[in-house]
Amino acid sequence: MARARTRGFTLVELLIALFAMALLAMLSWRGLDGMTRAQTQTEGRADEVLTLQVGLAQWTADLDAMTQLRGRTALDWNGQVLRLTRRSSAGPADGVVVAAWTHRLVNGSGMWLRWQSAPVTTQGELDQAWSRADLWARNPGTEERAREVAVTPLEDWQLFYFRQNAWTNPLSSGDTQGPAPSAPPPGAAVSQAGPGPLPEGIRLILELAPGQAVTGTITRDWARPAS
Repeated sequence: MARARTRGFTLVELLIALFAMALLAMLSWRGLDGMTRAQTQTEGRADEVLTLQVGLAQWTADLDAMTQLRGRTALDWNGQVLRLTRRSSAGPADGVVVAAWTHRLVNGSGMWLRWQSAPVTTQGELDQAWSRADLWARNPGTEERAREVAVTPLEDWQLFYFRQNAWTNPLSSGDTQGPAPSAPPPGAAVSQAGPGPLPEGIRLILELAPGQAVTGTITRDWARPAS
C-alpha cells in the first residue's frame, strides 16, 4: 500500500492567516478603545452635571439659612460678589458664618466660586469676615483662596430681587425698575443707608461656559421661607 502523503500550510497561506488575525485584533482593539473613550466621556459629563447640581443646591441652602442679625446687613450684592450671613451648619452654639459667591477668572477661564468664613461669634469677627469676603472677590490672597470652592465654568451671571411684586435690579437706588433690567457693570458701587428688609425672592441667571455637559442659560428662583 502506498503511504499517503501529508500536506501542510504553505508560507503564503500562513502569512494570509496571520494578516487576517492581526486585522481582527486591530478592529477589536479599536472597538474596545472607542467604548472606553465613550465611557470616560460619559462619566466626565455626568460629573459636570452633578457638580452643577451640588452648586445650585448649596446656593439654595445658603439662602435658606440666611440670618438677619440686629443692626446688621444679612445680604449684600455690589455687582461683583454676593455676601450673606447664614447659620453655621455645625450648630447654633458655633455662631454664624459669612458665605460669598462671585464670578472670577481662574487660569484664564471664568469660574463660579463660593467662599465661606470660619464660624464667628462676635461683632468684630463678623466685620472681619464680611471684609474678607469682599477682598476675596476682588483680589484674593493665599489665605482667602484656601477657603474657596470652584463650582462650575461660567461666562457671566446676573441677580435680581423680587420686591413690590416685581423683579428689580438690586443696585438700583429706588428698587422700582421693571422686570429684566440690564445687568450692572462689574464693580459698580451700591448705595445703602443701612440694613434693609430682605427681598421676597432672588433670581439667579447663569450663563454657562460652552463645551460643558450643560451649556446656555440657567435661571434659578429662590423664595424666602415664610416666617
